[in-house]
Amino acid sequence: MIKAGIVGGAGYAGVELLRILVGHPAVQLTAINSHAEVGLKVSDMFPSLRRRVELSFIPLDDDAFKSCDVVFFATPNGIAMQQAPALLAAGARVIDLAADFRIRDVAEWEKWYGMPHAAPELVEEAVYGLPEVNRAQIRGARVLANPGCYPTAVQLGFLPLIEAGIVECGHLVADAKSGVSGAGRRAEISNLYSEITDSFKAYGVGGHRHLPEIRQGLSRMAGGAQVGLTFVPHLIPMIRGIHATLYARLTRDIDARALQDLFESRFSGEAFVDVLPAGSHPETRSVRASNMCRIAAHRPQGGDTVVVLSVIDNLVKGAAGQAVQNMNIMFGEEETLGLDMIPVSP
Repeated sequence: MIKAGIVGGAGYAGVELLRILVGHPAVQLTAINSHAEVGLKVSDMFPSLRRRVELSFIPLDDDAFKSCDVVFFATPNGIAMQQAPALLAAGARVIDLAADFRIRDVAEWEKWYGMPHAAPELVEEAVYGLPEVNRAQIRGARVLANPGCYPTAVQLGFLPLIEAGIVECGHLVADAKSGVSGAGRRAEISNLYSEITDSFKAYGVGGHRHLPEIRQGLSRMAGGAQVGLTFVPHLIPMIRGIHATLYARLTRDIDARALQDLFESRFSGEAFVDVLPAGSHPETRSVRASNMCRIAAHRPQGGDTVVVLSVIDNLVKGAAGQAVQNMNIMFGEEETLGLDMIPVSP
């Protein structure tokens, strides 16, 4: 059994990890932390876990974490980088759901996240955990940088086009919408029901923290070529889900059948990417509470622009589910183990 610990188990990504791992046949949950809830039974905070999780929240410095095989950090940015060295020295592997190890350029990371990096020596070692791209490297990882939610939806949508070299990488556009759970569980006026319902807004147009992560991933797909990306996130009045509408200009002619074949071929055998039939329009409710990404590719009016629609659940494929998918790969388990959740509908 894989002995697993969770740091930050009281947030939305943390409780998703709990929901998934408690039913995972190869995992034993041994340590769960919440800085503000030490001593509280996990099931008292989350009644959905009654009779499934008997543990209480413990301090981060509890020795129980050092006896884990893997420790998940579902914490704000800046926490995992401080704790990872000691856990690695104790023999645990680290999967960070925040951004501490995602961006290779430490100076770039510090610019976007506004703090000095506490473990720059681990950034080079860390593996970026997008399984559909880095599966081989993930197998041997000690430090795993779990991708962000927007970056997952955007990168998977652009992936076949960029790898095939058939679009202008200097003029990509990602128009993405997220449910409010993407902002986390902390109390903020901007996240109140009366503030977000019956409304729809863009934010971070001048620059969002996920932008350098997405550009870095797309550049790697393009063989290191510079990528120009306009990324505009939006907040929509729903709890969970991401819908990314992606635009790319073709550099050579490709008919609708060949475009469909390109996507189907690239994701053939991928358990958690579903390429829908030509002409489809994926909905966020079709992936709710699942680890699936559903994609559809269009070429409107036969023009020179490809439009890709990509949907995920931001808390699962965009966070906790992908983290468990990465754990499965790291420990040699079946990649789908514990993740065959059917989306919730309605």
